Order: sequence, then C-alpha cells, then structure tokens
Amino acid sequence: MNTRKLFILIIVFLFVAGCGTSSTPAQPTSLVKPTKTTPPTAAATEKPIATSTSAPLTYPVVDTGQGKCYDNDVEIPCPADGVFFGQDAQYTGLEPGFTANSDGTVSDNNTGLTWQQTPDVNGDGKINAADKLTFTAAGEHCTNLSLAGQDDWRLPDIKTLASLMDFLGTDPSGATVTISVIPFLDSTYFGFAYGDSAAGESTTDVQFASSSTYADSKTAAGLMDFAVNFATGRIEAYNVEKKFYVLCVRGDSAYGANQFSDSGDGTILDQATGLVWQKADSTKGLNWQDALAYCEGLSLAGKDDWRLPDAKSLQSLVDYSRSPATTQSAAIDALFNVTAINNEAGQIDFPYYWTSTSLADFSGKGSEGAYIAFGRALGYLNKTWVDLHGAGALRSEPKSGNPADFPSGGSRQGEAIRILNHARCVRGGNVRLTPEGNPSRTRPPIPINGFIPQPKPTVAAPAGGSPSPEAIAACSSKSVGDPCQFTLPLIGAVNGICKQLISDQITNLVACIASVP
Repeated sequence: MNTRKLFILIIVFLFVAGCGTSSTPAQPTSLVKPTKTTPPTAAATEKPIATSTSAPLTYPVVDTGQGKCYDNDVEIPCPADGVFFGQDAQYTGLEPGFTANSDGTVSDNNTGLTWQQTPDVNGDGKINAADKLTFTAAGEHCTNLSLAGQDDWRLPDIKTLASLMDFLGTDPSGATVTISVIPFLDSTYFGFAYGDSAAGESTTDVQFASSSTYADSKTAAGLMDFAVNFATGRIEAYNVEKKFYVLCVRGDSAYGANQFSDSGDGTILDQATGLVWQKADSTKGLNWQDALAYCEGLSLAGKDDWRLPDAKSLQSLVDYSRSPATTQSAAIDALFNVTAINNEAGQIDFPYYWTSTSLADFSGKGSEGAYIAFGRALGYLNKTWVDLHGAGALRSEPKSGNPADFPSGGSRQGEAIRILNHARCVRGGNVRLTPEGNPSRTRPPIPINGFIPQPKPTVAAPAGGSPSPEAIAACSSKSVGDPCQFTLPLIGAVNGICKQLISDQITNLVACIASVP
C-alpha cells in the first residue's frame, strides 16, 4: 500500500513539473533593487529591476556609455531616489567593447559586426574634407571595398551605425575658445577628426553617412539621408548631395530588425532586443524631470521596474520606413499607440519623446536632454516651419523652461523647442541597476585649437540687396551648408551653397549663394 502511494506521488510530481514548460516567448525576470545606503524619507516598497531573458538576442542594444548624472543644468551626484532618479547613468546595459584587429578593421564584441577602422577614404593618412563622399558615392565605395581579405562590405543602415554612438561624448557646438572635447565615437579604436576648418567647415561638420533615406518622399528638399554626427551626438537627415564621412561594415545584415509581439497586457515585447515596451505613451507632454518620474512610478502588466529609455534603446524602436507624410503615422510600428499633436506649423503630427540621456556640452554642463522625433523634426527657416531633419531624428533641447520663450525655435538652425515632450517607458533588456553611475569613466579628449565657429555660418547679403526669389526658394527646405541650384532667365542654372544672410535689411534668411569657380 505504501509503495502504491509513493508511486502515485511520483506520477503527480512529474505531471506538475511538466506543466511548467511553455512555448511562449521568454519574458524578462525581475530582481529586487539593492537596499539604499541612505534610508528613504518615507516607507516604500523596493522597486525591482528587470534583467534580460536568457534567449539569444538578434539585435543587442549596446549601452550609451554615459556614467554621469545631471540635473536640469549641471553634473550632480547620482540621486539615491526621488528627483532626477532613473537617468541614463543609473541603468547600465551591454557596455561598449571593441577589438582592434591588425588588418584595418575593428570588431564590435557585442553586436558581432566588423567595421572599417578609419574614414580616411583616400588613404593619405589624414581625415579631412577630401575623404567625404556624397550618399551615392558612399554606397558605391562600401560595395566596392576590399579590406582585410573580405569584399562583402556595405554602407551601414542608420540603426547599425547608431550602435557605435557613445554618449560619454561632449558637444563642442558654440564654443569660441580653445577647448578639449570627447567625440561620440570611441576614438581610441576608430579614426576620427572634427570638421576641416581649412576647407571652410565648422567643427561640428562630422556627419557619417548611412544607407537609410528619409521615408518622406514629399519633402521639398528632395531625397535625404540619415546620418550620425559623432561630434554632437545627433542623428539627422540631410540632402543626399551633402558630403559625408564613411565607415563601412560587414557582418549580420539583419542587425537592427525588430521582432515585436503584443503581449495583450498593455506591453509590446521586442524579442530581438529583449526590451519590453509600454504600448501606450504618457498621452501628454512632460519636462525631462517629470518624464523620469513618470516611468519610475509606472505600474503596468504587474511590473513596476519601468524606466525612461536611454537614447540608444529608444532609437532601436524607430521604424525608418514610416513617416507622417508617407504612412500618415509616427515612425514606429503600428502595434504601438501614439498620441497625435498639432505641431508648430499647424499640422497633425506626432510627438518628440524624451530619453534618459543628457547631452553634455564642452563646458561639462548637461542642460539639454536627448529626444527622438517620432513625427516631423521641425525647424524655423525663412520664417517658415519645415521638416528639417526627418521623423526618426535624434536631437536635444533644454530639459526645463517655457516653450513660449522659443517662438522661432532654438539656436541650432531654428529647431522647434518644445520642452514638454512625451514619454514611452521600457523594462527588461541587458540592464542592471547602477544607482551611483560611473562618473570616473572617460576617454582621452581631443584638443581643438582656436576659434570654433557656430554650426550655422553667416555671410553678408549679396551686393544690390536681397537675393532673388529663385535663390530663396532653392533653400526653402534645405539646411545651411547644403548644395543648391536655381535657374535665372538669360543665365540658366546656377549652382551654389545655402547660406544664412545678414544685413541691415535681412535677418534669418537662408538663400542659395552662387559658388565662385
């Protein structure tokens, strides 16, 4: 009789254990945050933090590398809780790691991709304007490249290129003295140089081309290419005739492809990255501090380990095949809910979304936070709001303040300043809590000597007064520094460069100024 009971118990045990297996995608588990050294002012339940699933990731998102914490202006000790808690430095993912090979290539130890080590295209040992190529020429260069015994190189798409971004960098924009700054690309492994002043470039003219063009085919500026600026830590779309630095890549061509599934509980799982996303958004604009608090305080799908995503995590969410004009949607998969807004031009549009990442400037301040435009990335040019940098752009703006103080946009090409941006929270991924940050993390800075010009140069108005209407129209949707062309009666086609004009009668006007042979 006892033997029979024992046999039954064994059968029951095996049945229950077998019921524990499941064919559904693995979900991130949760770990309890470590006890804080400073006790909270009020009793509170410790908030768990998500860790990654054990399933292999096909799109591992590399950490931003940011180790410092900031308030709305300057660097601060990372807060133990409360105000400004939950920013980029306090959540650490896959730490950037590279291997410099002896054949002119660099291997990314996280993504498995192999990169061309330097953008020195002409091989003269210098990185300058002579190495830059147009979008078409950049693609041809990578297709025809034979390096390290391999010939399967390609121009990286924008998500692949963005995997190299390192937000330990400091932005030199606006500096007028000799400074030392850190690029947003690890220059201990990759060749890098700031803008070529001898060729008339600004310090921040350091855009690297991608194979991703802006989906908005209705833009008056023509075809635009998304590029990463490794001097400023930004992603923006530019006219394809502009010249870019180039880094070719080989390896997994599927890197950057999402694998979304709706969990049915208000969350979206991306099996490619291991990240779990809030399906909805905050439904209203928040300043940066409030966006951090919103995600830290979110309880959804039985979890409360939500956080505001860092810049690279949120950029992984962008669908660059979508745009307001082409798909009448935000640049994100249709599974997600996106709050519609009316933009500065009076159009139905979609929000900017805050990230937890600060954009440090050359002085060490962190008064601007990085955001991603899931709708049009507007700028005020020639007294008109235009889609300056495209849906999917990564830019920055003040973390706090009154948007009404910027009726014509900010100092960077008149970019729309909203301050009250939306938030979409995330959990999971290869992330661990690092409440004190890593403020000692650094790289050798690069000295920049002499005057550092503003990213937007100005020139005197042409003799005889205002430029022709044709010259103005040629740059109506272009950026300063872009090539342009217009036609004049009796003269024919005129080629030039878009420049900002200043005189006693002209302010904030961009027009096509003929190139001097």
